[in-house]
Amino acid sequence: MKISSINKDQNIHCSPAKACRARIFFLGLLLLAAHFPVAAQNQVVKGKITDARSKETLPFASVLVEGTPNGTMADDDGNFVISVPAGHQTLVFTYIGYVTEKVKIQDGQRQPLEIKMTVDASMLSEVTVKARGRYRNRNNPAVELIRKVIANKDSNRVLKNDYVEYEQYEKVTLALSNLSDKFVERGIFKKYQFLFEDDSTAEGNRHQLPAYMQEQVSQIYFRKNPYKLKQYIKAEKKAEYDKRFVDNDGLTSYINRLYEDIDIYKNDISIATNLLLSPLASSAPTFYKFFIRDTIRDHEPMLIELGFVPRNKADMLFEGKLYITLDGHYAVNYAYLSVNKDINLNFMRGLEAKLEFARLENNRYRPERTTLSMEFALSDRGAGVLGRRTVSFRNYEINRPHPDALYYGQPREFKPDSSVLNNDYYWTTARHVELDRTEKNIYRNVDSLQTIPSFRRAMDIATVLFAGYKSFGKVEVGPINTFYSFNQVEGFRLRFGGRTTTELSKRYYLESYAAYGFKDQKWKYFFGGTYSLNNKSVYHFPLHYIRLSYQQDTKIPGQDLQFVQEDNFLLSFKRGKNDRYLYNDQLKLEYVKEFASRFSVKFAITKWAQRPAGALEYRLAGTPDDAPMLVRELNNTDIGIELRYAPNEQFYQGKLYRTPIINKYPIYTLRYNSGVKGLMRGENTYHSVNASVFKRVYLSQLGFADVDLEGGYIFGGGIPFPLLMIHRANQTYAYQLNSYNLMNFLEFTSDHWAGVNVQYYMNGFLFNKVPLFKRLKWREVFSFKLLSGGLRNENDPAFKNGNVFEFIKDDQGRPITYTLSRQPYMEASVGVANIFKLIRVDLVKRLSYLDHPNVSEWGIRARFRLDF
Repeated sequence: MKISSINKDQNIHCSPAKACRARIFFLGLLLLAAHFPVAAQNQVVKGKITDARSKETLPFASVLVEGTPNGTMADDDGNFVISVPAGHQTLVFTYIGYVTEKVKIQDGQRQPLEIKMTVDASMLSEVTVKARGRYRNRNNPAVELIRKVIANKDSNRVLKNDYVEYEQYEKVTLALSNLSDKFVERGIFKKYQFLFEDDSTAEGNRHQLPAYMQEQVSQIYFRKNPYKLKQYIKAEKKAEYDKRFVDNDGLTSYINRLYEDIDIYKNDISIATNLLLSPLASSAPTFYKFFIRDTIRDHEPMLIELGFVPRNKADMLFEGKLYITLDGHYAVNYAYLSVNKDINLNFMRGLEAKLEFARLENNRYRPERTTLSMEFALSDRGAGVLGRRTVSFRNYEINRPHPDALYYGQPREFKPDSSVLNNDYYWTTARHVELDRTEKNIYRNVDSLQTIPSFRRAMDIATVLFAGYKSFGKVEVGPINTFYSFNQVEGFRLRFGGRTTTELSKRYYLESYAAYGFKDQKWKYFFGGTYSLNNKSVYHFPLHYIRLSYQQDTKIPGQDLQFVQEDNFLLSFKRGKNDRYLYNDQLKLEYVKEFASRFSVKFAITKWAQRPAGALEYRLAGTPDDAPMLVRELNNTDIGIELRYAPNEQFYQGKLYRTPIINKYPIYTLRYNSGVKGLMRGENTYHSVNASVFKRVYLSQLGFADVDLEGGYIFGGGIPFPLLMIHRANQTYAYQLNSYNLMNFLEFTSDHWAGVNVQYYMNGFLFNKVPLFKRLKWREVFSFKLLSGGLRNENDPAFKNGNVFEFIKDDQGRPITYTLSRQPYMEASVGVANIFKLIRVDLVKRLSYLDHPNVSEWGIRARFRLDF
């Protein structure tokens, strides 16, 4: 492990992917926390707040645990529920126009409490106190005020100016939280006591165990027209873990995605990869209840404290308060954001955001400091993971133009400050916010932690469980989920493999495996060698390497699983017949280069031989059934190039695949392949073009949709169907996002096609209105897939052309392979996601080609999906 203080001109952005594994480090912390002894249990207190004289309930009164930041608001009936930490027994109740009440809570006290508040006589001349009535937007002064804030929000944003520049300092920390004295004092953790020596956050018998820290100083430049937001990172410092266990750059990207910037003036605010509606959104009065809580007269200008709560506690909404200026600008001077305990967010035990604004010379306000704290846990009590991001802004310059060259290039670039070379002195002077006692030692403690053998063993075990590889220094063995599998052609299949690591060489990498099928009694194997052209690991961005590999193995025709191995044990369980395979001998030379702009190039020359396996046959079209002419082997040589552009893409690099941290930016992919007849025994000539676009579309309170569009065309005639597009089918019981889940293997083939795949996640918008579903925090999910295409006559075996092969038939002589010429293939599904916070179950309906043999109109498919 090292403490990196980066001062060279390199880009910190991340790059290509499409799978799911950056959450592993975070989930690992949660699982680790779940095994820690529970701290002294919090006491849950319930009650109702009423007017002592009229007995009317007081809606939206504030409840605070004295001596802590923990607080909540009563609902519109005056009911409240709050968790009181051990060692804090006093609750403070406040309501505009009423005397503040303090109530001491006793262990085992009878509940619910009845809190009776009395009117503050000194405020009677200034405040008209209204008893509870039905909440309405109409003729509501709080709603009228928030509408004025919304109407003025564009003019109050600092980026409304033509040019803006400022210095930004940000600090991110992660720690295991709510640890008990019993845990800290365990003998097994005797060597770890140094981690708690400076635990300045300890309260009562609760402690924190620092796990991560990152600091960054940047200069930000904004230009309104043409729009450009440029960040020059002057210095960065972070605690890094052993690269054999953790992708440090990916971890940084993932944490930054969880703890994104908060702009209160935007319609939607990203929290833990979900969008929550801002209380200043145009539609906010439809989803929030607003109420005026106080008037701050000793502030210039005078402020109104405006409270807000969600109408539906489970919806993706905040609760909190805003301080609004009464100077005609209706700007936000301060904002406090939290979430209701019933919100449909996974693992979220607490959220607190504080947004502070400062007044500029023109009497407008600009952000001064933002603090976002979120605590995640697997249960409501016990240990968790507390993350905090603090961002500070200073040295604002408004409307000072700069040359266009300043804004060129990527949105984020390193432009190191020369004084960063003197690290300690630089950071002492560069920080906007001084580190507390615990934070000062995080870098040292994380470094020391990784020298302890028991900690390294724990990281090693976690890597095996989550990433599938066991490291032995210069080599690692895996992936373990492929060691055993089975299928109808090979029967039981055993496999063993591994690869070299950077400890052997940063230039050369070798990987290999051997497998044996006990039914077909054949050995399969793979060997590959990679040479890194940039002296960096070939598993980390930016990739730049040459690879030569040879593989002899089985393959399901048309299947190209990007993020799982085909012999993954879990994929062994399939529906229907699955006895048509290929013995695939493939020699491949690849060149891969990635650029900082997220543009990448892949060039490959592939020579392969395909031999039918199992019940699959290659039969020449036009030969009689009683004397078919069978082709034993199909040889082909293919030259291909793939161009990919994924602007602002972020990901976590696992041992096998990159896990995308999906954002709002699209991903474009263009592929071209050419078959070369006569080159290395190639038997076919063709040209294939394939393009795809992926985009996540955010729909605010209605969730989001992942949209995939693809299309392709293969030029050439007399091409046998194994070289055409055999569309991705799925005969497992898992729901596969990029396959057709009720299509059979080898069912459709095309030489021109277009498809659309929409996955719509509604995030509980409907289920939150149903009491049982709301309590279970289930979420709705819908999908629709359409595939249109066809086969030209020169490639259709029905026209007996050239060397094309007959389409496959079943044991009864019925065709099981078809073209898409009649109509599009379509399927749709409705599903329930977030079952046990992990599982998605879909009811899938096939909408076309129901007359094909051995197809199902309906099916139930399940998928693991870990998300917040």
